[in-house]
Amino acid sequence: MPGITLRDVQKSYGGYTAVTGLDLEVRDGEFLCLLGPSGCGKTTTLRMIAGLENLTGGSLAVGDRVVDCPDRATFVAPEKRGMGLVFQSYALWPHLTIEDNVGFGLKLRKVGRAERKKRTQEVMEALGIAKYAGRYPSQLSGGQQQRVALARMLAVNPSVLLLDEPLSNLDARLRLEMRAELKRIHESFKTTIVFVTHDQWEAMTLADTIAVMNEGTLQQLGTPDDIYERPANRFVAEFVGSPPINILEFGMEDELVQGARRYLGQRHPQISGAGSIGIRPESIRIETDKAALREADFSAPAKVSGILPTGGSWIVELETGGRAMFMNTHVAPRVSVGDRLWLQVPARALNVFDARGVRVAAADEVLSHAAA
Repeated sequence: MPGITLRDVQKSYGGYTAVTGLDLEVRDGEFLCLLGPSGCGKTTTLRMIAGLENLTGGSLAVGDRVVDCPDRATFVAPEKRGMGLVFQSYALWPHLTIEDNVGFGLKLRKVGRAERKKRTQEVMEALGIAKYAGRYPSQLSGGQQQRVALARMLAVNPSVLLLDEPLSNLDARLRLEMRAELKRIHESFKTTIVFVTHDQWEAMTLADTIAVMNEGTLQQLGTPDDIYERPANRFVAEFVGSPPINILEFGMEDELVQGARRYLGQRHPQISGAGSIGIRPESIRIETDKAALREADFSAPAKVSGILPTGGSWIVELETGGRAMFMNTHVAPRVSVGDRLWLQVPARALNVFDARGVRVAAADEVLSHAAA
């Protein structure tokens, strides 16, 4: 199956630019998520890949075949790109049975009845909906209807499967089930998948690669671990993660920021140009005894100002240096509101950004070496 290559892709609507300077490669058989807030350009990008939107500039190729390039006056129609598109709306035919819905695309392609029935049955069995073959869409749950929509696309064996927030209409339990289903589909069919979502956990749990977008530009492309542990800038760091990352702005002169600045200056003078530090809530540890602190770690005195159970984990609010810091733990905290203690963070868990919010490139190597 072919990969997809976007080079310097632009998309404008009159005076509004939706996507600008986008360079992106989706490898053969890859599951890539386009992640970002509403209006960031992710759905527009998907629609350009599908051929539902024309590029304003740049080029888009599927394998070695250029399918859209304004400079060459090249545009390949959506139905000739070999792609399947599943929208947020299931768009099932209410008057057709599930079997007929699944086989609808094959019928349009004039596939013979015997072959159509065979292929339809195989896909329905793979997605666990064969037992509903004689029912109608109104007789199925939302999750079952979503499986039918996916089966309809997979039946025609598309080279690329494009999914535009297909799980957003489902409740929490069904969303979880369908995430697992999509992972299984990808492993079974080896289809190249491009998936649009604003849900960070969907992207983290489903994707091989995540492309984080904001205001029409690509912020970072990487594995889920890269995106979470080594965010390219503050936007990525603050968008991905719940509870959100704690940010210490060096422009603010509270005690905690001063302590962080001193820590970097004394322990890691190789790092220059730091404008802020990001600390993930799960990277924070607490100690009631100062003597138990590791000398190499960043530490500060704190007071427990809140404990929030979330079911299976706890968010602990810490007041330190005149500000609130949030810690996340999967072990029941043995502290109470009002307790005074110490917070500590390993050097390797500090995300250092410059004054523009860009990750300080040397920080990973320096801090990891220091923590070893």
